[in-house]
Amino acid sequence: MAESYNDWWSLAGVDALVGETPAGWLAAPPANDPAPARPKMAPAIAAEPEAAPLPAALQRQEVVAAPVAKGPVELPGDWATFQSWLADHPDVPGSQWDARRVLPVGDAGAPLMLLTAWPEIDDQRDGELFAGPAGKLLDAMLRAIGTTRDACYMASLAVTRPPGGRCDERDLGELDRLLWHHLRLARPGRLLLIGSDIVRMAAKIALSDARGNLLDINQDGGKVEAVAIAHPAMLLARPAQKAAAWDSLKLFNRGR
Repeated sequence: MAESYNDWWSLAGVDALVGETPAGWLAAPPANDPAPARPKMAPAIAAEPEAAPLPAALQRQEVVAAPVAKGPVELPGDWATFQSWLADHPDVPGSQWDARRVLPVGDAGAPLMLLTAWPEIDDQRDGELFAGPAGKLLDAMLRAIGTTRDACYMASLAVTRPPGGRCDERDLGELDRLLWHHLRLARPGRLLLIGSDIVRMAAKIALSDARGNLLDINQDGGKVEAVAIAHPAMLLARPAQKAAAWDSLKLFNRGR
């Protein structure tokens, strides 16, 4: 039996249990051509002779466009044109934040001008100033001093509301020019500044310092009496400030 096994393994080519050198079972078989193939070389292309440079006068010159300095926006000088300009001109300062503009209401020379910095969210939605509950509160405040909104000229300095109710210094500079031009054309008898933003722009003081004081707003060498109150929307949110607003409004009744 053992001899038959040995004969079988011999016929299979096995004549040792362990070989002297590794068999290399995983090695790739040698190629037919033992010499490595030489890489094919691309035919050499002769370089073209470099062209002589053109004279400086004929060389292409890159034209650098000079920045166009945009000057101040031209503000219309008469009342009717100014109102139309506020309604639809693309260069109106403060019109860039919303497609819908909230426009002034009333006539020039009104005994009282109501001025705020920009529309509130309800105003922008409804397309009119002092809309919603804040407008109802303002109507009650006006009745308390013997007038109505129909007898006043109402305007916001910016005809749209900036995001978050805040704008940057560049926009404030343009709005400042618009403020004094607007007042010059409106020629109000008295001025009610509504909201802390317009108080800072027109009176150059904080609302807290303006409360209870009759302010004089300089305009073209003259003075316009003004009173400052918090916006009715703020008074609704903070009823404790209503007393301070009433103290300021009562100043309009002096001398009557």
